[in-house]
Amino acid sequence: MKTVKVGIREFQEKLASYLLKDETAVAITRDGETIGYYIPARRKRTETERAALKEAAIRLQMALAAEGISEDEIVTDFKRWRNDKDE
Repeated sequence: MKTVKVGIREFQEKLASYLLKDETAVAITRDGETIGYYIPARRKRTETERAALKEAAIRLQMALAAEGISEDEIVTDFKRWRNDKDE
């Protein structure tokens, strides 16, 4: 999926087009820093896309299990990384 960067004001001004028409992910910025993302949800996924997502989830679970990593550890590491980044 392609992503575009837009300032928060532009995102607010063109919100309807991002919500209703466009299927492009948006990185929302303020003063040049990314402050959030808008990722459009498709109304319907094809059976091929669903199968690919299921396969990706299975592979991720297998990789985590092989390394002995739990989902809780990932969340904890991410929160720590995010807190370290903000300091």
